[in-house]
Amino acid sequence: MQNIARAHTIRELINSKRTKVMGIINVTPDSFYSGSRVSEDELLKKVEEMVRNGVDIVDVGGESTRPGAEPVPLEEEIRRTVTAVKIIRQHFDIPISVDTYKSEVARLSLEAGADIINDISALRFDEKMVDVAAQYKCPVIIMHMKGTPKTMQQNPEYTDVIAELLDFFKERINFAKNRGVGQIIIDPGIGFGKKLEHNLAIFKHIDKFKELGYPVLIGASRKSMIGMILNLPPEERLNGTLALTAYCVMHDVDFVRVHDVKENVEVVKVMEAIKNYPL
Repeated sequence: MQNIARAHTIRELINSKRTKVMGIINVTPDSFYSGSRVSEDELLKKVEEMVRNGVDIVDVGGESTRPGAEPVPLEEEIRRTVTAVKIIRQHFDIPISVDTYKSEVARLSLEAGADIINDISALRFDEKMVDVAAQYKCPVIIMHMKGTPKTMQQNPEYTDVIAELLDFFKERINFAKNRGVGQIIIDPGIGFGKKLEHNLAIFKHIDKFKELGYPVLIGASRKSMIGMILNLPPEERLNGTLALTAYCVMHDVDFVRVHDVKENVEVVKVMEAIKNYPL
């Protein structure tokens, strides 16, 4: 079960006003950006590097959710994810979120020392997930996605992408709260069932999501929207990612989920210093 002192620390972290950096730990062989894939042997070195560079939370995922990705069998995702959580928790007191939409993966990860559920389905794909979140009294990240990872980029369409996402979050927030989930973070789901124009609209109107009254997370690190703008592969999208991170800080986004912790932490610190300089 979640450590009470750590849970209090995480609550304070989530409610703090600065932009927090979430570092991506993919214990998968097929994530879209090869630089984010971590074997069990490399795991501790990667987390140690992130901690040294100022990461606030590490996000562990055992199933790739890139466009077109096939689901991973439950037993394999448990093996990958729970093993990684156990290893990290044995060596670090850093907050851990677990990137899964499967309730059993979430439950076993929380038992192993994870602190936060990061559910790309917003508690829709597994009806037991909301009960796990309520039972463990852990924060939950609910993300918007049209379709599934396998189908989400097959010509997604919206009449009004911002209005539709806001309606989605209002419904999901009410559902989660009514089922006993106490702390909610919302993620508009950059690249999850969105064309470039939809992703740009989300950034342009990010303040609308802040108006819902819940912390906002943006995960745009090295994603295809940057590639479309700059005509670059994932390996060359760091500068574009840092531009989006700077934008997020200036618009009071609460979390940025990134592959490159050191560079993003430095951008956040500089932008926070400018933003908070007294007049």
